Amino acid sequence: MLRKGITESFGAAIHALSATQLTDGVINRSKRMMLDTLGVGLLGTRTAVFNKALKYSQLFQSEEKSSVWGRSEISLPPHYAAFVNGIAVHSMDFDDTWHPATHPSGAVLPALLALAETLPSQPSGLDLLLAFNIGIEVQGRLMRFSREAYNIPKRFHPPSVVGVMGSAAASAKLLGLSPAQCSHALAIAASSAGAPLANAATQTKPLHIGNATRRGLEAAQLAQMGLEGNSAILDMECGFGVYYNDYSPSAMADHGAGSGFKWILEDQDVAFKRIPAHLGMHWVVDAALAARAKFENTAGNFDLSHIRRVTLRVPPSKYIDCPLPATEHQARHSFQFNACSALLDDKVTVASFSEDQISRLTLRELLSKVKVETPRDNQPSFEKMYCEVEIETDQGQSYKARCDNFYGHWRKPLSHEDLVEKFIVNASTVLCSEGVEGVIDVIGNIERESECSTLGSYLRMTSEPHQQLYSTVL
Repeated sequence: MLRKGITESFGAAIHALSATQLTDGVINRSKRMMLDTLGVGLLGTRTAVFNKALKYSQLFQSEEKSSVWGRSEISLPPHYAAFVNGIAVHSMDFDDTWHPATHPSGAVLPALLALAETLPSQPSGLDLLLAFNIGIEVQGRLMRFSREAYNIPKRFHPPSVVGVMGSAAASAKLLGLSPAQCSHALAIAASSAGAPLANAATQTKPLHIGNATRRGLEAAQLAQMGLEGNSAILDMECGFGVYYNDYSPSAMADHGAGSGFKWILEDQDVAFKRIPAHLGMHWVVDAALAARAKFENTAGNFDLSHIRRVTLRVPPSKYIDCPLPATEHQARHSFQFNACSALLDDKVTVASFSEDQISRLTLRELLSKVKVETPRDNQPSFEKMYCEVEIETDQGQSYKARCDNFYGHWRKPLSHEDLVEKFIVNASTVLCSEGVEGVIDVIGNIERESECSTLGSYLRMTSEPHQQLYSTVL
């Protein structure tokens, strides 16, 4: 028997994997991912970047219509519904993060929900769950083709590269494509992959997720129509290998029923964010809060005038080293801003990234006292990094704290109660109580839902009024 090529093996696996192969562990983890993604996506529909993308997307029309989350009065062509909902998920950098580094869920779930609304036969909740996990699995496999993918990225934003492939795989599964069509969907998607990291900390970064989910859906539909790409796209250095200097692909084997197939999500959980910022900020915030507590316990209060210097010992990464952020997107990618916000306010919240908070004179004063160091042992990896914050006073005292594992990291996961609470807080800014409770119930029982359209009905149960942009009401 001829050995399958790598791309061919992926196409065969996407086609063959069945719901019976979903384990309890994978089902539970993926349901947590779905709930969190919907919550941050609903909150993200109140941002300026979402509103701009929505206004653009409303220029397009088609006979097929899909829902915009949290906007009961608006529907869009499915590709554009996936686009704007994907942007909403990443608009505040509040979505889940995996290892190797990417945001896995936002590139997949918006495409699947937009596609599901257009299918002649409504997929079940289990169909949705399987397709979602295939989209996550493909991303996880592709990231493991490179060792450099394990580190905080330097050149491109990972969801723009692996996310579009995950969206294509998930959409292909929901469409019921043949093995060959699944392979072609990946090949087509690969030609829409990639976004430079230079657009991080700008309004364009959320478009990386929106484009990934939209282009992956388009790739699967084009493959369904017979469009073909290079059937060895994953096998070649001039194919998907162009994104990595150390590309080493391997086949996706043992995918048939009873084969003992093992999902990557079974072994590698995701991180859920407590604050709407780049994942690295969670380490520095927790370290800053601990250092502040030591200062207060000794001095009796936190007096900014007594601080001579604040030293941050963080991993080297230029795109999250922003000394004086001027916008919310820069602030979400600034070790300095997040540490100083935590020191000043004893917390970091959604409201911390408003224009008024960013421009505070007290914050600017404290930022001017920050020194950043990058110790040699502090590796730029979400698996190995740490952050240390040291406060030095004009009296010569020093208060230091280090964070190796923040609460929400895959080594220290959010409890179910805290994950649900995060969803409630986020979703309640958009949905009525019935909608919030309905989404929680449907996701909690998704594998038993006869039609996944039930979820969409709850995502449209908005509270009124909801026209005002989130960035204007902080």
